[in-house]
Amino acid sequence: TIPALISGAVLAGGSIALVNVLLPGLVKRDFPDRIAPMTGLYSMALSGGAAAAAGGTVPLERLFGESWAAALAVWAVPALAVAALWAPQAMRAGGGASVRQAGGRALWRSGLAWQVSLYMGLQSALAYCVFGWLAPILRERGLEAAEAGFVVTVSVIGQMAASLVAPSLAVVGRDQRLVCVALFGLIVAAFLGCALLPLGAVWILAALLGLGQGGALGVALTLILLRAPNAVVAARLSGMAQGVGYTLAAGGPLLVGLLRQWRGDFSAVPWLFVILGGAGVLAGLGAGRDRLVDG
Repeated sequence: TIPALISGAVLAGGSIALVNVLLPGLVKRDFPDRIAPMTGLYSMALSGGAAAAAGGTVPLERLFGESWAAALAVWAVPALAVAALWAPQAMRAGGGASVRQAGGRALWRSGLAWQVSLYMGLQSALAYCVFGWLAPILRERGLEAAEAGFVVTVSVIGQMAASLVAPSLAVVGRDQRLVCVALFGLIVAAFLGCALLPLGAVWILAALLGLGQGGALGVALTLILLRAPNAVVAARLSGMAQGVGYTLAAGGPLLVGLLRQWRGDFSAVPWLFVILGGAGVLAGLGAGRDRLVDG
């Protein structure tokens, strides 16, 4: 029924959001000396899990006799498996002492916290635009549907590789400004190539696009941890960055659709990427500074 569908979506989405917000705090608390590799594994898992679900649901639907409900229900199995892995740790931890610290509202008055949030949101907005619209753009340019889908798959593979490596590269220098700017530049340049250059180069450009987007995701998660002085502030900053960021990111695919409807084609979308990419560079120049937020 529709109420059951909506209720399940709200519960699943809310749970996913809580896990996404809490994990950076756990990394900051439990792996303070291994922030970069742990964040790389975390961001690679995000990309890989999303790719597996996106690519595997339709084959599962066909396997279960065109039942979309059964195909979606399969994804409860890995969720239950992870719950089983975490349950013993939760029981050993017990209730624990309550940690209370003043100053939670200070994050919302911190310019640095807003810059981290905008960096998260703008890289996510570009990623959502690619997930939702790159294949239709390539189809409009003349690629067959299946080939356009494979191009997006190549991009996702690039994302997984870059999201694993980027956090470790981001902590090499004094700060992260250079890597933030470089990744947004790579994303915009590669997308412009996919949208405007001859289709013969689209496979390489899609791989470069994935490298830029996966790297930007890994760096965005790393910035949350590097800009926070402790695990409590890291969890709060994670909540702010992902809450603000994904709210902002949700508008990206909508803007592409509105531009497509207004112009009758995708000719204005490259300009949207240039604008969002420029804003991302400005946010990265602020968020990449070697400073700590007030928490």
